Amino acid sequence: MGLSIGIVGLPNVGKSSLFNALTRSAQAQSANYPFCTIDPNKAIVDVPDTRLQALARIVKPERIQHSSVEFVDIAGLIKGASQGEGLGNQFLAHVRECAVILHVVRCFEDSNVVHVSSQVDPLADMEVIEIELILADIQSLQKRLERLEKLAKSSKPAHTQLEFARALLAHLNELKSADSFAQKDHPLFAELNQELRFLSAKKVIYVANVGEEEVGSLQGHALKVQERAMQRGAHFVHLSAKLEEELGGMEEGEAREFLASLGIAQSGLDQVIRLGFEVLGLMSYFTAGVKEVRAWTIERGSKAPEAAGVIHKDFEKGFIRAETIAYADFIAYGGEQGAKEKGALRIEGKDYIVQDGDVMHFRFHV
Repeated sequence: MGLSIGIVGLPNVGKSSLFNALTRSAQAQSANYPFCTIDPNKAIVDVPDTRLQALARIVKPERIQHSSVEFVDIAGLIKGASQGEGLGNQFLAHVRECAVILHVVRCFEDSNVVHVSSQVDPLADMEVIEIELILADIQSLQKRLERLEKLAKSSKPAHTQLEFARALLAHLNELKSADSFAQKDHPLFAELNQELRFLSAKKVIYVANVGEEEVGSLQGHALKVQERAMQRGAHFVHLSAKLEEELGGMEEGEAREFLASLGIAQSGLDQVIRLGFEVLGLMSYFTAGVKEVRAWTIERGSKAPEAAGVIHKDFEKGFIRAETIAYADFIAYGGEQGAKEKGALRIEGKDYIVQDGDVMHFRFHV
């Protein structure tokens, strides 16, 4: 499964505008960025991180490289998608390949933009998508059950798996998500999920797409979406996709001034990118030299050799040690030399778990 975020929602909820804003963000990246690839339905975008600028003010590098995250635009799902309506099976297959779902919900009124149900009802819209994901999970689990029933006749482990799968199917048939299954922490659930990649077990970020006049405060339909997200233990962002698309056409300084005039410190798009990165279970450590200040993407809990391997596999294979400075110390002491003089540079070994924001230099042999 790729570490990507799939954007889902009903037609005409603002998915295209949001994706266009993401795509413009990706296109705005430096042309020499080696991993910046835009496919028709994908955008790989920089993760906003002011720490990079702070490091650059000290180191004065030739260039800055951000961590990145991939978003995949899934064409609008509709009721019946799990049965193939609107090419639903194809689109749901795309969702399975993503680690996190970004569920865009329409919370704006606009008579010029037709709603598929003829009225704006965000909770009903959310339910349509969620039920389709559950129905798709039911289909895939039923197929697995058919195979398990044959295996269970001659295999005790398969019989145990069969009983567990039946309990999960009963849960799904009540139109309850796989994520709410009481035994979702059981190893057998993990096995099934690894094989079937349950759509309703994926982490979700709900995005309430509001009108431009509502972007400065949380109100109306967006409050309902936030409440539902909280009930489900999901993440929530509210933004105006139309506004974000407009911001994408502005110069950076102009965009900042416009947001400030609305009383907004950070664009909704930046919030979505940062939150998506975190929900994926990712974080950044830094390398800081005169050629480049760079954020490297690793999974939370990674040990030093694994982090080194992100730069080059030889770094991981021949890992000796990691010279490490906490970000706060690097800034406070004015860089590597100042941190050394204050005793803030640490030598860490193979078992060191890298912390978010660590500034690192690896020693290795081939």
